[in-house]
Amino acid sequence: MTDVGGTLSVGVLSTPGMIGMMEHNATMLIQPELPEQTATVGFEVSIKHVAGAFEGTECIAWARLDEVIEDRKFRFSVEVREGDRVIGTGIHERRAIQVPPPGSD
Repeated sequence: MTDVGGTLSVGVLSTPGMIGMMEHNATMLIQPELPEQTATVGFEVSIKHVAGAFEGTECIAWARLDEVIEDRKFRFSVEVREGDRVIGTGIHERRAIQVPPPGSD
């Protein structure tokens, strides 16, 4: 949430907060399909924040996997809604990376 540096008298969903919701949703969608010791990192977002949402509003993030490139790049359509209203929409891309097993440092 943000009050846009004190210019608003009420908190609203920030654009970085909305993108974070989208990234989290895409990550949770793809993670169960990945091999062990693999995770994803975001590397591109093309997002439009098209409507506001006040603090306390229930917003739902949605993601759909649209394309897999070279078995390591994942392109998602993403959206955040408040009921029937679209708050943000766009494309998010993630890339698979190898992660070391826990305790291997």
